[in-house]
Amino acid sequence: MKIGIVLYPTYGGSGVVATELGKSLAKLGHQIHFISYSFPVRLDVHDKNIFYHEVRVNSYPLFKYPPYESALTSKLVDVIRFEKLDVLHLHYAIPHASAAHMAQQILQEEGIYIPFITTLHGTDITLVGRDPFFKPIITYSINQSDAVTTVSESLKKDTYKYFNIKNGIDVIPNFICVEDKMFSIKRELYAKDDEFILCHVSNFRKVKRVQDVIRTFAKVRETVNCKLILVGDGPERDNMEMLCRELETCDHTLFTGTLNNTAEILSIADLFLLPSETESFGLAALEAMAVGVPVISTNTGGIPEVNIAGFSGYTSNVGDVEDMAKNALYLLEDKDRLATFKKNAVAQAKKFNVNEVVDKYVKLYKKVINKQ
Repeated sequence: MKIGIVLYPTYGGSGVVATELGKSLAKLGHQIHFISYSFPVRLDVHDKNIFYHEVRVNSYPLFKYPPYESALTSKLVDVIRFEKLDVLHLHYAIPHASAAHMAQQILQEEGIYIPFITTLHGTDITLVGRDPFFKPIITYSINQSDAVTTVSESLKKDTYKYFNIKNGIDVIPNFICVEDKMFSIKRELYAKDDEFILCHVSNFRKVKRVQDVIRTFAKVRETVNCKLILVGDGPERDNMEMLCRELETCDHTLFTGTLNNTAEILSIADLFLLPSETESFGLAALEAMAVGVPVISTNTGGIPEVNIAGFSGYTSNVGDVEDMAKNALYLLEDKDRLATFKKNAVAQAKKFNVNEVVDKYVKLYKKVINKQ
C-alpha cells in the first residue's frame, strides 16, 4: 500500500507515534509518505520506502496568520494525485482531518477517491477540541472520516461524551518496540552508587503538572538519597527552576533539555514520575516501562490502562504529592521489591508490542480501501 501519514513533527506523543508507525510500516514493504510542515524529529528519510513532503506556507501581507490548513489541503491534493496514494492516516484531528476532507472533495471531482483515517491522540479532544470555537469543525471532520481510532478506551469515552459522533471508533493503543538494547550511557555520571535516580519526560506544559514531580522528589529525598533527571522543555521550565530553588533541590536536579533518544537516559532511572492532570494514554510511561523502570503516576485518563497499580508501579489522585512520594518510597526502600516491579514493568510494556498494533492498522487500512 501507499500510505500518507499527516502529523505534527514535534517531540509530542502524537508525532512520535505517527513517525514510529510509519517506520514500522515501511519495514513491512509499504510505501510511506510523511506530510508535515517540517521534518519529523524521529524520522530518517534514508530508510527504505520512506518519503517526506514539506507543507510550505507562504506569507502574504493580507494574512495576519499564515493559512496552514489551506496549504496542507493543497499539498495533500498534490501528493495524493501524483504519488497515487491508497489511504491517508491523520494523527491529531486539528486541522488535519478537515484538510483531508477538503482534499478528498477536490479529488472526487477528478474521479479520485482517497479514504482517510483520523487517529485522536488526546488534547485534540479533551482540550483544544472542546473549545466552542473548534468544536463544530472537529465534530464534522470526525464524522466525515472513513474510520476513527483513539489510543485508549478512556479517550474513546471522552470523544463520545463531548462530541456528537455518529460513527464507530476503534481503540488501537500506542505502542513501543520492546527489545534488549545495550546503552552506552554511564550511570555514574549522574548519580553515586548509593543514590537512586528518578526521571520525568514531557513537554513541560501545565497539564503535565511538572511541579508535582519536583515536590514529590523533594519529599522522597527527605528519606533516601536520590537524584532527579528532567527531560524536555516547555512553557513551565522557568517555574520549575524557581520551585527547585525554593525547595533547595537544585543541586540534586538535572534539566537535560529535549533529547531525541529518551530511552537511553530512562535506562539508568529507578522510577519514572508522571503526575499529569490528564493523559489520553501515557506514552512516556510506556517508554520508561519498556526499559524496566516502574512508574509512579496519577490515575487519570488512559494512564491506568498502561500503568497497572501494584504491578508495574502505582497510581494516585491528581495532585496527591504525599501519596506519590509514599508509593515511590515503598519501592525504593526494598531492593527486592523494586527489582520485581522492574521486571513487571517490562512485562507490561510487552503487551503494547509494535507488531501487534501495526497489524491492527494494516487491517484497518485495507478495510477502508476496500469500501470504495
